[in-house]
Amino acid sequence: MASALVGLARGKYIAWIFGAGPHTDAYMAAFRLPDLMNNFLVGGAVSITFVTILNRYRERGEEGEGERVLFIVFNLMVAVLAIASLVLMFLAAPFVRWTNPGFSPDQVALCAHMTRILLPAQIFLFAGSVLGAPLLVRKQFAYQAATPILYNLSIILFGVMLHRRLGISALAIGATAGFFFGSFIINAWGAAHAGIRYRWSIDLRHPGIRMWLYMTLPLMFGFTLPFLDQYFAGFYASRGAGDITRLANAKQLFSAPMSMLALAAGVASMPFFAQLWAAQKRYEFATGVANSVSRVIALGFLASSLMIALSHAIVDLVFGGGHFTLADVNLTALFFALYTLALFAWSAQAIYARAFYAAGITWLPMLASTVILVVAFPLYGLGYNAWGAAGLALASDFGIVLQAATLGVLLHQRRMVSLAGLDYAEMGRCLMAALAAGGVAGMLAWSLDLLVRHLPLAATRHHAHSWIDGAILAACVAAWTLIAKWTLEKSGSALPRVALRKLGLA
Repeated sequence: MASALVGLARGKYIAWIFGAGPHTDAYMAAFRLPDLMNNFLVGGAVSITFVTILNRYRERGEEGEGERVLFIVFNLMVAVLAIASLVLMFLAAPFVRWTNPGFSPDQVALCAHMTRILLPAQIFLFAGSVLGAPLLVRKQFAYQAATPILYNLSIILFGVMLHRRLGISALAIGATAGFFFGSFIINAWGAAHAGIRYRWSIDLRHPGIRMWLYMTLPLMFGFTLPFLDQYFAGFYASRGAGDITRLANAKQLFSAPMSMLALAAGVASMPFFAQLWAAQKRYEFATGVANSVSRVIALGFLASSLMIALSHAIVDLVFGGGHFTLADVNLTALFFALYTLALFAWSAQAIYARAFYAAGITWLPMLASTVILVVAFPLYGLGYNAWGAAGLALASDFGIVLQAATLGVLLHQRRMVSLAGLDYAEMGRCLMAALAAGGVAGMLAWSLDLLVRHLPLAATRHHAHSWIDGAILAACVAAWTLIAKWTLEKSGSALPRVALRKLGLA
């Protein structure tokens, strides 16, 4: 929750100071080459593979040997990433031109400049992820939770201190510093505090290296839609000034509840699932994954209905003001609502993917995801030609639903997690409550917004009276909560009782 709020504060600061235009588009696009390097050379999700490997050594009583493997990979890949960062600095400008055909020469130069600043950050991200893996195995999640908070605070801090002198490049410097302190330093401190000591060793013949390569190579050479979605959308959105920024802001706002529903649950479940699989507890593994997916889908339906109903007020409150105009708010709210339609699928695929990784199976989901990419990419072009940037959000929705369904079917076919284990009744009850509550909240939000436009403050509401958006949100959330609770209770759902009990209000 804290990381999501700090992330929104970062988005608010950037929108207020820089708005949505060519410079912010260049900043958003500057992350793509560093992210691509990270995914291609180390498989992106480093901690996922190491949690599985360390759990296997731990089950055999060889925890020290597992840590030896960890530092062999650490030493080897830090050197590889350092060399790759240096080489890619010379290729930054051609890459930016190729992936953003709508950029002007000035945008290409600015984006390439920030790309070079951000490339070394991937070394710190990788190092922190490797050092954080033993902490996840020990179920110490505080260090991982602190990473995004420190990262976002660093961007805000460097922006405040340097934006007048360096412009938007100050944000790129803040991001690199954020990965250094928020990923590398904090996880190194946590590892040292847990008694893990650095070891200098590069033994390419160690059997643990073969295990790591077997699990990581599919992640290196297989690309998933959740990763490449920004590349596909950015390729077309670069033709419209500010579209990359507005889509990114909508995705960031959408990612806040998604991180709470799916990513946070998936990361927290990963060590648990890996432990069950390593201990040969197949039934507990299957029911644990199915229950997690059922919960996030059910909660995803409810969260989507609320966010879609209040999309304009939410975007106006979070991003509106400063250099982020009312036109920017309207377009971002549309993109946000469209992205939110597929929240349940983003949530489900995150946990299904982690179920495969927990079992040490990485090639199959990567192969399936690569096939889905081939199917999905033409849809982005069709969507953009038909509906502009909004069509890119719809194409993303279709692709991620296909991704979640495919992973679920593959787990079912391999007899790892049965589709019959999902709680369809509870998901149906939550969908019904979502439609009812979302409809009421949406009508109320529209009526209140229409009323506010006729008040004397209407002309300045967007810039000086964001408290009105807060009041509209509060009223609509209250109405949504009452309708959702009533519908769930009448349909026999246990969700209201469970929620009240966890809040201590039962």
